[in-house]
Amino acid sequence: MQEALFYQRTSDNKVVCGLCNHRCRIASGKRGICGVRENQDGRLVSLVYGRLVSENIDPIEKKPMFHFLPGSRSLSIATVGCNFQCRHCQNYQISQYPHLHQGRITGVTRTPASVVEEAVRSGCASISYTYVEPTIFYEFAYDCARLARQRAIRNVFVSNGYMTAEVIRHLAPVLDGINIDLKSFSGGFYQTVCKARLEPVLDSIRLFHELGVLVEVTTLVIPGLNDSEEELRAIARFLRSVSVFLPWHVSGFFPTYKMLDRPSTPPATLRKAREIGLAEGLRFVYEGNVHGSGGEDTFCPGCATLLIRRSGFDSEMVALDKGRCQKCGISIAGVW
Repeated sequence: MQEALFYQRTSDNKVVCGLCNHRCRIASGKRGICGVRENQDGRLVSLVYGRLVSENIDPIEKKPMFHFLPGSRSLSIATVGCNFQCRHCQNYQISQYPHLHQGRITGVTRTPASVVEEAVRSGCASISYTYVEPTIFYEFAYDCARLARQRAIRNVFVSNGYMTAEVIRHLAPVLDGINIDLKSFSGGFYQTVCKARLEPVLDSIRLFHELGVLVEVTTLVIPGLNDSEEELRAIARFLRSVSVFLPWHVSGFFPTYKMLDRPSTPPATLRKAREIGLAEGLRFVYEGNVHGSGGEDTFCPGCATLLIRRSGFDSEMVALDKGRCQKCGISIAGVW
């Protein structure tokens, strides 16, 4: 068992976990909402340190990260567990595994060194901590990230953005990029669909950006729940308040897990969402989970030149050189 970071003991042998904004108060012998951090007689431990259930080599575009080393590969890892309980989770078999299997923890044992060595061996430019909320296996992710930096391997989180500010400040020095799901702009949506709150996610987007981490944001557009023009415009305005250069991915929903009563997102809805984002002043808005629309390409915000052409998870550099438009020369926000 690995002792957890970010917790405090209380006088009644409980612990208060400070990893995410649930700030669970956990009695001895019990676990937090994530199902993978347990109070063992006043000592909070991670039950998933090095217990990987998923190890894959993915194109970085799959995260999705469009302004982060386009065309590169990323070693993607995950444990079981999650601090959200989204009704539409596409990876619920692993994110909700402890809850679905009477608290059982599963996974293949790995060390941070073995993960980094695999990234180097397989020619990956980065390690992505993904598939479930990576904050719940923070201790292992952080140890991997520190070693990766020593080997010139970048680090990426794909996250719900619910970590506390103290965790963000601890993580930022070893994190190169993060894609944060902004699932809705409604507190009610977060409460009923995810069992969480909206405001901490907004705070995380702001803070990561302020600390110099490349932030991209994804909104899964669900028919009848968060696809109104009013809500999409509110999201775009918030992102614009952080930075007009912050990439926004508006992605298509497919029925899954406990949300089988909704249809898939029509391509026209994603096109409308992209148009709203651009109209509100965002420079980079991308359509996700739909290919061939042209909504995945990157255009120069200065002269409208096509910079990167994308098809699915393939990227073709057209007129971008060392982060600058080859036609007008302006710098494009990203890690290139």
